[in-house]
Amino acid sequence: MNQARVAALAAAAVLGGAIAVGGCAKAATDTSTAPAATTTAVAAAGSVHGTANIMLYSINSDGPDFRAVVTGVIGDYGPAVTVYPDGQVDPSHSSEMELKLTHGSFRLDIAALDKKLVQITKNEPIYPGTCSDVFGLTTELPVVAGSGTGAYRGITGGFAVTLTGDEVQTKPCAAGAFAWQVLVIAGSGSIADLRCVRVEEGDRLAAPPPAMGRRAAGAAAAGVQRVAVQRPSRGRE
Repeated sequence: MNQARVAALAAAAVLGGAIAVGGCAKAATDTSTAPAATTTAVAAAGSVHGTANIMLYSINSDGPDFRAVVTGVIGDYGPAVTVYPDGQVDPSHSSEMELKLTHGSFRLDIAALDKKLVQITKNEPIYPGTCSDVFGLTTELPVVAGSGTGAYRGITGGFAVTLTGDEVQTKPCAAGAFAWQVLVIAGSGSIADLRCVRVEEGDRLAAPPPAMGRRAAGAAAAGVQRVAVQRPSRGRE
């Protein structure tokens, strides 16, 4: 392998590292043969399978707004909101929850969770003497088919979760309003078919033509390195 080809493949490798993975784990790639750059482009755009952990929480809301943190095969965070299938906000949180993460979005079916929650909270307050409540339940949150966008386009699977809630109600307890409330939904599940790199981005991984001279190949690699260095970092909220 001549030095020009080495430089060309190095440029492709640097560019692949700069754009490969956003919100999900990097797919395994094969770079052992001559057309390695093309193979990498195809594999990086393929599906990813693995375990993801999720936490959804709400503080003093009792409405549609939550915050989400997802780790494991997905590493992302952002706001979440309960919605109807048509995308309109659902203040009764009885249908779906849309996670609007930094690398894309997807929805979870929360209908079963809501039905269980209504059942276990219908006799509040649980502790009348102190106007306080504690409750918990377990359920499944399947991913809504076709709801993924961005890095989560094509996502399938779901989460087995536990919901816990604690609240102190205002007095008199019969009023039903709370002074402080925390809801936490947490668990894990098997997630598949995350499209970590769009194909049109993957196409940029192709190596420069073999006829490119040593100087041109070196300049291409340097330019790619500059792209990687100048890529803006994401700050935390």
